[in-house]
Amino acid sequence: MSKKWYFYSSIVVIVAIISTGFKPYQFENLNWFYVDESDEVLHYTVPTAEELEYKNVIFPQTGKTYAGFKQDLAFKESQGKYHLVNSFGYMGKYQFGIGTLRTLGVNDSLHFMRTPQLQEKAFNALMSVNKWILRDEIEKYEGKTIKGVVITESGLLAAAHLGGAGSVKKFLKSNGNRSIKDGFGTSIKTYIKKFGGYDTSHIVANKNAKVK
Repeated sequence: MSKKWYFYSSIVVIVAIISTGFKPYQFENLNWFYVDESDEVLHYTVPTAEELEYKNVIFPQTGKTYAGFKQDLAFKESQGKYHLVNSFGYMGKYQFGIGTLRTLGVNDSLHFMRTPQLQEKAFNALMSVNKWILRDEIEKYEGKTIKGVVITESGLLAAAHLGGAGSVKKFLKSNGNRSIKDGFGTSIKTYIKKFGGYDTSHIVANKNAKVK
């Protein structure tokens, strides 16, 4: 009898010790991640290198939404850094050239670099302009496959951001035979493929879109 009592008592003690090693799983408050859709501008931040070391964190998933499109393209362009200027002089989170900014109504590059909201507005305006320029190509080529790459609206808009809408037209007209690249060697075809399939349907085509 004493042996059985000792056996079961030991089990109870072991279970109690193990149980004390478990703590409630709590998620941290991600106060550095937010989405602000006020003033018709979608503005968001993502973790820095240090913040990526956080544990017990569930990250919001943007997927193939327009927010996801902007975030993924920005990471490719500048790693999402608003204050970055590359060796060719392209500026900001989405790497704008001075000429493009002027066509969108932005004439103060220093203010542009200091204002994330302005950079987001400039990107939205450029997407509207490029969608208008490529409206016929989007209708004609969307869903088709060129050089193994499925053509989508978001892919064409991303490629236009890389090399200009005119370069995208040349690529499509040549059936992908014209290899068009930027100064770093990134091709139009690469962007069409990488950024294909995002939802950019709500972007209104507007040849006169400006930053307000």
